[in-house]
Parts: sequence; C-alpha cells; structure tokens
Amino acid sequence: MTIVKKGDTVRIHYTGKLEDGTVFDSSREGATLEFKVGDGEFLARLEEGVVGMGLGESKTINMKAEEAYGPHHKERVFEYDKSRLPEDLSVETGRQFQMYRADGQPVVVTIVGVADSTVTLDCNHPLAGKDLVFDVTLEEIV
Repeated sequence: MTIVKKGDTVRIHYTGKLEDGTVFDSSREGATLEFKVGDGEFLARLEEGVVGMGLGESKTINMKAEEAYGPHHKERVFEYDKSRLPEDLSVETGRQFQMYRADGQPVVVTIVGVADSTVTLDCNHPLAGKDLVFDVTLEEIV
C-alpha cells in the first residue's frame, strides 16, 4: 500500500471543527483540498498529520491553538471611528472586511462591537486562540 510521505502532493477531504463540535469549514460537499506535504501551504500540524496515511484512510488530527492560528492577542482589538469606514459597509457585529496597515499590507478585520460613533475591530484570525479538530480522509496521492 502506498502511504503519504513528505514531499508528496495529496488531495484530502476534511471537516474542521472546534472542540465543542462546531464545524467551521468542510470540503466534504465540494472539491478536495490539494497541497504538497511539507511546503507550508496549509497548517503545518495538518500537513504532518497526513504523513503515513494510506488511500481512503480517515484520521482525526487535533491541534492546539499555537499549532493552528496562534493565540488571540488583545492588542489586536481596537476602537475605530465609524466615520472613517466606507459608507456602503454594513456595520454589524461579525462582519468581516479588509483594511490596510500603515505599511500597506492588507489585513482582514472583524467587527466585534458597535457603539454610536465607533466600532470595535479585531485583527486576529477568527480562529486565533482556539484548539481545532480536523477529520481528514486521504482521497489521492497525486
């Protein structure tokens, strides 16, 4: 039986969940996820987790927040004047949009609070600070 090794390109189906079972992403109803094992295109712990798997094999890969999207940093949450937002932006909690840092780099922010004249924005990845569980099935070694 052929098994996955570092350097192989693989196609997997996955379901990503929080520890409480809440699903945050899945490829099960769509296209498989393809990546080269060890290239760092995806989460390193997930790439490492498929090494040794055989075709059709399923596995659960658990990862701590530090192995996934890192810790949640309080300093990346800040107040922002509503008048500086685009006029056509729907200002509601949970809304995500792209802004640009002072150095020109894009960053996705999430509105986590709304007040009369300000919004509270969070620049952390939405899954930062969360331990994750991936149920993975190896579909193909390309």
